[in-house]
Amino acid sequence: MSADIRETLWDVIVIGAGMGGGIVGRRLAEMGLSVLFVEKGPSGHRAERQGLNPDMADPVARQLRGYWPGPMRATINGRASEFFGPIGAGVGGSSVFYAATLERPERHDLEATEDRPHPTGGWPVGFDAMRPWYARAQALLHVCGEADPLSQEPPADLAKPPPLDPTDSALMASLRRGGLHPYRLHSAIRYVEGCHDCLGLKCPRRCKMDGRSAGVEPALATGRATVLDKCTVRRLCGDTGRISHIEVLRDGEAFDLRARRFVLAAGAFGSPRLLLASKSAQWPEGCANQSGLVGRNLMFHLNEMFALWPPRTAQAGGPGKAISLRDLYHRDGQRFGTVQAMGIEAGYGEIVHFLNGMFDRSALRHIRALRHLTRIPAAIAARLMGRAKVFVGLMEDLGYPENRVTWDESAPDALDFTYHLHDELLTRRRAFRRAIFKALRGHRRVFLTHQPELNFGHPCGTLRFGTDPKTSVLNADCRAHGLDNLYVADASFMPSSMGVNPSLTIAANALRVAEAIGRDLSKDTPE
Repeated sequence: MSADIRETLWDVIVIGAGMGGGIVGRRLAEMGLSVLFVEKGPSGHRAERQGLNPDMADPVARQLRGYWPGPMRATINGRASEFFGPIGAGVGGSSVFYAATLERPERHDLEATEDRPHPTGGWPVGFDAMRPWYARAQALLHVCGEADPLSQEPPADLAKPPPLDPTDSALMASLRRGGLHPYRLHSAIRYVEGCHDCLGLKCPRRCKMDGRSAGVEPALATGRATVLDKCTVRRLCGDTGRISHIEVLRDGEAFDLRARRFVLAAGAFGSPRLLLASKSAQWPEGCANQSGLVGRNLMFHLNEMFALWPPRTAQAGGPGKAISLRDLYHRDGQRFGTVQAMGIEAGYGEIVHFLNGMFDRSALRHIRALRHLTRIPAAIAARLMGRAKVFVGLMEDLGYPENRVTWDESAPDALDFTYHLHDELLTRRRAFRRAIFKALRGHRRVFLTHQPELNFGHPCGTLRFGTDPKTSVLNADCRAHGLDNLYVADASFMPSSMGVNPSLTIAANALRVAEAIGRDLSKDTPE
């Protein structure tokens, strides 16, 4: 590591190099600012093509592969469990493993409309204000797909997707005959020649647009950005109104890093944990925590996974993540969400993985020998399902203060959270399942989820933004209340989880935050 990194007063230090951190850092570097990405995990190698492995327990091996090294330690409805979640720790963060689904939310996701009230009253930045940022993010990430035929908003400018394979084409036609309105799912994949369609995997090329390929790498190409990887940020330091420096640890050596502005982009788990760890005489409850809301209002999505068979006459095709529909997005006054293909077929390996995940969260999880028995029902199910495609109904979660991320000084790599499944969530879930089953009448389908399944890859809401410092952690520009130079650019800013994947909203907001930081820095007198 160059001594210059320690001695430099950076314009901006970005903590975390995932979707939000990568995009905000890229834009800041393109604006002519000096940017240092501080990333807990490794830079990784372009040749890697691997997915997240929830069964790998060795923390060193996990970190080498870009996984978060420690377990998730969850208390859900009073029951404690421990497992490895789908969280990345490396350049690109979790986004290098994601399936590249970048859907724009609906107007009622961000603000109250005449017939659709908003659970929080609305975001401090409404749909029309966010629209140009969504457009910029879609262009930067090369999002392709088709317009939702049910949308009343002007269509987004999307790149043309590749042709459907025969199975997806037949399934799309069958859904339309059933009165539904499917469209081509919005994907951040450039589909260059030789594209491997790395859905759920690290991409060895630059086809899939994620926090690495669309963020960090273009930032580095400007010559104004640097990555400091394998570096743990231990705490933020400063006084009541400003961050002066961060304390970090790399290769066993502790030192400080300084900047004019700081951006937290360590994710909805990592960012609140770091603020809670940054206690001092000025911040007895942690940095930026005057409201007591740091880490609270944790939200996920609920996954309703089901197998859907194409028509019997359909020609064979491989796994596809091409179909989405919003017919059930908001139904009978209830906030549900999108239904979309997952890019996998209901084969033996996928079913074993799903059943093992259920086992690991069950009361029998301590009897490890029983885990192998999941192979028997998986083999039976795979034979019965044949060429079924796996879909997911992604249902919106709502924020409650008691659902929260915490920090344990004795286990700094553990992701600790407490979550309660509220009655309203369970009631909506039952209604959503009935709506899915009814909407797909005439199709062969079967649910793969039976108990509520939280989507641990979609945490958000733990540093919500708003206009009132008493009820929010960040202001409308995602700057921490009471701190002049600390911003947030990850999913923790969201006051509601919406009914779509969060990645596009994270990217769009990161571009917006970069613009706010640029304006802010332009007011500084030369130092």
